[in-house]
Amino acid sequence: MPLVRNDLFIRVKHAVGRAIGDFDLIGDGDRIAGAVSGGKDSFTLLHILDELRRRAPVRYELVAVNIDPVYPGYQTDIIERHLREEGFAYHMERTDHYKVIEEKRRPGSSYCSICARLKRGVLYTVAQRLGCNKLALGHHLDDFVETLLLNQFFVGSLKAMAAKMLADNGHTTVIRPLVYVPEEDIVAFARDNAFPQVGGCCPARDVADMKRQRMKALLKELEKEYPFVKSSLLNALGNVHPRHLLDLDLKKDS
Repeated sequence: MPLVRNDLFIRVKHAVGRAIGDFDLIGDGDRIAGAVSGGKDSFTLLHILDELRRRAPVRYELVAVNIDPVYPGYQTDIIERHLREEGFAYHMERTDHYKVIEEKRRPGSSYCSICARLKRGVLYTVAQRLGCNKLALGHHLDDFVETLLLNQFFVGSLKAMAAKMLADNGHTTVIRPLVYVPEEDIVAFARDNAFPQVGGCCPARDVADMKRQRMKALLKELEKEYPFVKSSLLNALGNVHPRHLLDLDLKKDS
């Protein structure tokens, strides 16, 4: 089904195109694994990358990859049907993550950190197996600034995410082309294009989201008085002045 081509479509497409240019996310001959969870972010990412692929001045391939952790009720059939009907090349990878986490997690330890490590490892492995040199993830503008605040408030570190980085395996380059796209645009884009809603979510979702939801609420409140606060925070990630920070390692090098 063709994407709805309206002002929102143009805005999202241009934002992704700008990110690709600014951070050199895609090059000629790349084969990209697009991680698809079944949420609005990953579906938006996949469709926009495919749209750009058809008209890009460089040649690249795109294959959708879904990692099934076998959470109760996770509807991979809906995801696969959408990918098949839309003509995407895709791969569905079934894992035993849920069982492993339930058996191995120590009392009081983070459910999410274990799950993230397992999923990340499988994504890298599958990307290599499929001959993909890059892995595209669906983190958007809000994810970047929320992660920045989460790390400052609760971890005591000044970091967020990278738009492009080499993974720990030394082979796969992770890219985040939605870095300039606000979540509200993704919500509207998914609604306009009637992307499927996939049921069955992470068992720890409510607990894991509490702090992030608090950051969302804080930003929403700030936006009432300062409408461009999220853009300002995102810009701050690319406007760093190390000599005005307190990192002792930086002081040693100066």
